[in-house]
Amino acid sequence: MGQVNENAAAYFVDRHAKGAAAEKVAFTEAVDGGRSLTYAALGEQSGKMTALFEKYHIQPEDRVVMLVHDVVEFPVIFWGSLKAGVIPVPVNTLLAADLYALILDDSKAKSLFVSEVLLDVVKPVLKDRKYLKSVFVIGESQEGFLSFNDELATVQERPTTQASADECAFWLYSSGSTGQPKGVRHVHGSLQATSDTYGAQTLKINVDDVVFSVAKLFFAYGLGNGMTFPMSVGATTVLYPGRPTPETVFDVIRRSNPTVFCGVPTLYAALVSAMPDKMPNGMERLRCCISAGEALPAEIGRKWKSATGVDILDGVGSTEMLHIFLSNAPDDVVYGTSGRAVPGYQLRLVDETGAEVGAGEIGELLVNGPSAADGYWNQRDKTRSTFEGVWTRTGDKYEKQADGRLVYCGRTDDMFKVSGIWVSPFEIEQALVTHKDVLEAAVVAAMDENDLEKPKAYVVLKDAVSKEGLEERLKEHVKEAVGKWKYPRWIEIVDDLPKTATGKVQRFKLRSQ
Repeated sequence: MGQVNENAAAYFVDRHAKGAAAEKVAFTEAVDGGRSLTYAALGEQSGKMTALFEKYHIQPEDRVVMLVHDVVEFPVIFWGSLKAGVIPVPVNTLLAADLYALILDDSKAKSLFVSEVLLDVVKPVLKDRKYLKSVFVIGESQEGFLSFNDELATVQERPTTQASADECAFWLYSSGSTGQPKGVRHVHGSLQATSDTYGAQTLKINVDDVVFSVAKLFFAYGLGNGMTFPMSVGATTVLYPGRPTPETVFDVIRRSNPTVFCGVPTLYAALVSAMPDKMPNGMERLRCCISAGEALPAEIGRKWKSATGVDILDGVGSTEMLHIFLSNAPDDVVYGTSGRAVPGYQLRLVDETGAEVGAGEIGELLVNGPSAADGYWNQRDKTRSTFEGVWTRTGDKYEKQADGRLVYCGRTDDMFKVSGIWVSPFEIEQALVTHKDVLEAAVVAAMDENDLEKPKAYVVLKDAVSKEGLEERLKEHVKEAVGKWKYPRWIEIVDDLPKTATGKVQRFKLRSQ
């Protein structure tokens, strides 16, 4: 009896490419002239990557950076790298050139795969990268660079490399809600671990599903939504390479009739605000919506359910845990909470001494589960402080309710005390967005005239709102909603809030102002 190949590509790609789903569409691009890719074609094209890497002297365990939009080449390169034993490093397509230089140097990437429209962004920093040997462009061929599609056409398919479940498979760089991104190393077995837990038991993914994830594939959240979960059962993913606005998202939904929609709170708020009187076309088959990246304001969840008839399953995940480990579940949704542990994961809330807190108390969330990262690259101290045996520190503060549900309070470094009592920025933000004139809000600590910390709110208003007397109305609104001592002492109206590309508000930038 031969050795079982635990290479994740054998399970997610080869199993379907040679099975009943071979001629089924795995990925389809929801744009004019968009292309589709069947499981059989994905199997063949990803199988060519081993030969392509050999041609350009890229060895197993070498890193290759993927600066690639959500197009059909993305899964080909990602899974093809796993098949070859090469480590793909998908990165955020919205970063500045100096951060791409940092990531290319930090990862010691031998090769870069870049979408044609992103080449001009990264081109200025390519010549000084001492580890980088080759650059493949996806799209129209560019002088001085290799054409990915042309090069792939010159090589033949190879068998999938043997790998163990514990071997490093890919890296993701954390989105940097608190500063510089960190390289997070994940093993082959973690991908199936997330599909066996959240994908199968919370999302209940099935072969007939059509999934549209607004979160892009280069995020841990988007990678699970758009690749791991649908590919675990032979379902179909809708890819959209453009910027998600209410207009473009409604258009993709109309074109693709998804059964599963995956968003982030910022976008759900914008969609609810832009929702026409009747449910948008294309939502007729929608059976499940999920949210992560930041806690979902209860008001947004209720408005979405009222407009579409479908609940949003608000959940919590992280780059370090690869996907969602704490979530509301179908038929068990309580808006304003993050739900309970996903089957397969254990959670603890601890105080500053490491002691577990009781119901009604606030503590830092620790998680134990099968998809935890293997650690950070080149950041040993950070690895040791985050990964404590089987437990991973999330850096998030939660309150435990009597029924076991957890309520988000904020990042550990976002929390502050007013009159000696912990204040959750998120609680004040939730109160603010229930006001009819407020689209978004972020709250941080600011010093008053006595050098004591008090809440300060940054507020994004809906269109055509009068600002006259608004500040006092918002303060009174918060006092009535969450308590007189928690109201923001200062309110600043802004056009937008600083965010990571996952939609997380970067409160550290607001604090620095």
